[in-house]
Amino acid sequence: MRIISRKTLKDFWEQHADSRQSLQAWYADAKQADWKSPADIKNYYRNASFLSNNRIVFNIKGNKYRLLVAINYNISIVYIRFVGTHQEYDKIDAAMI
Repeated sequence: MRIISRKTLKDFWEQHADSRQSLQAWYADAKQADWKSPADIKNYYRNASFLSNNRIVFNIKGNKYRLLVAINYNISIVYIRFVGTHQEYDKIDAAMI
Protein backbone atom coordinates (compact mmCIF):
# COMPACT_ATOMS: atom_id res chain seq x y z
CA MET A 1 0.00 0.00 0.00
CA ARG A 2 1.07 3.57 -0.58
CA ILE A 3 0.71 5.63 2.58
CA ILE A 4 0.03 9.35 2.59
CA SER A 5 1.56 10.84 4.71
CA ARG A 6 4.26 9.33 6.90
CA LYS A 7 5.10 12.85 8.09
CA THR A 8 1.88 12.92 10.09
CA LEU A 9 3.02 9.84 11.98
CA LYS A 10 6.52 11.21 12.45
CA ASP A 11 5.24 14.52 13.79
CA PHE A 12 3.10 12.64 16.28
CA TRP A 13 5.80 10.29 17.56
CA GLU A 14 8.14 13.24 18.01
CA GLN A 15 5.58 14.65 20.45
CA HIS A 16 4.68 11.25 21.96
CA ALA A 17 7.91 9.24 21.98
CA ASP A 18 6.23 6.14 23.43
CA SER A 19 4.16 5.79 20.24
CA ARG A 20 7.15 5.65 17.89
CA GLN A 21 7.78 1.91 17.85
CA SER A 22 4.10 1.04 17.45
CA LEU A 23 3.53 3.58 14.68
CA GLN A 24 6.66 2.50 12.84
CA ALA A 25 5.55 -1.14 13.07
CA TRP A 26 2.07 -0.25 11.75
CA TYR A 27 3.64 1.76 8.91
CA ALA A 28 5.94 -1.12 7.92
CA ASP A 29 3.03 -3.58 7.99
CA ALA A 30 0.73 -1.31 5.98
CA LYS A 31 3.41 -0.50 3.40
CA GLN A 32 3.95 -4.21 2.71
CA ALA A 33 0.23 -5.04 2.74
CA ASP A 34 -2.01 -5.56 -0.25
CA TRP A 35 -5.39 -4.77 1.28
CA LYS A 36 -8.23 -5.28 -1.19
CA SER A 37 -11.08 -5.17 1.33
CA PRO A 38 -11.83 -4.61 5.02
CA ALA A 39 -11.65 -8.39 5.51
CA ASP A 40 -7.97 -8.32 4.54
CA ILE A 41 -7.30 -5.79 7.29
CA LYS A 42 -9.42 -7.64 9.84
CA ASN A 43 -7.42 -10.82 9.22
CA TYR A 44 -4.28 -9.06 10.44
CA TYR A 45 -5.66 -6.41 12.82
CA ARG A 46 -8.44 -8.05 14.80
CA ASN A 47 -9.05 -4.92 16.88
CA ALA A 48 -9.40 -2.55 13.93
CA SER A 49 -12.72 -0.70 13.83
CA PHE A 50 -14.43 0.00 10.53
CA LEU A 51 -16.43 3.18 9.97
CA SER A 52 -18.29 4.66 7.03
CA ASN A 53 -16.44 6.22 4.08
CA ASN A 54 -13.76 3.48 4.15
CA ARG A 55 -12.39 4.80 7.44
CA ILE A 56 -10.53 2.42 9.73
CA VAL A 57 -9.41 3.03 13.31
CA PHE A 58 -6.33 1.21 14.59
CA ASN A 59 -5.43 0.97 18.26
CA ILE A 60 -1.82 2.00 18.78
CA LYS A 61 0.45 1.30 21.75
CA GLY A 62 -1.92 -1.03 23.55
CA ASN A 63 -4.95 1.18 22.79
CA LYS A 64 -3.33 4.32 24.25
CA TYR A 65 -3.50 6.10 20.90
CA ARG A 66 -5.80 6.02 17.89
CA LEU A 67 -4.82 6.04 14.23
CA LEU A 68 -7.58 6.86 11.75
CA VAL A 69 -7.02 6.18 8.08
CA ALA A 70 -9.07 6.31 4.90
CA ILE A 71 -8.37 3.66 2.30
CA ASN A 72 -8.93 3.65 -1.42
CA TYR A 73 -8.76 -0.08 -2.09
CA ASN A 74 -8.91 0.32 -5.88
CA ILE A 75 -5.65 2.23 -6.10
CA SER A 76 -4.00 0.84 -2.92
CA ILE A 77 -3.62 4.12 -1.07
CA VAL A 78 -3.92 4.66 2.68
CA TYR A 79 -4.54 8.26 3.74
CA ILE A 80 -3.61 9.09 7.32
CA ARG A 81 -6.49 11.23 8.55
CA PHE A 82 -5.76 11.47 12.29
CA VAL A 83 -3.43 10.20 14.98
CA GLY A 84 -3.93 11.14 18.60
CA THR A 85 -4.94 10.18 22.10
CA HIS A 86 -8.33 8.72 22.94
CA GLN A 87 -9.40 12.08 24.35
CA GLU A 88 -8.47 13.82 21.11
CA TYR A 89 -10.17 11.11 19.06
CA ASP A 90 -13.40 11.56 21.02
CA LYS A 91 -13.53 15.20 19.87
CA ILE A 92 -13.48 14.49 16.12
CA ASP A 93 -16.08 13.21 13.68
CA ALA A 94 -14.12 10.19 12.49
CA ALA A 95 -16.45 9.45 9.58
CA MET A 96 -15.95 12.93 8.14
CA ILE A 97 -12.34 13.84 8.86
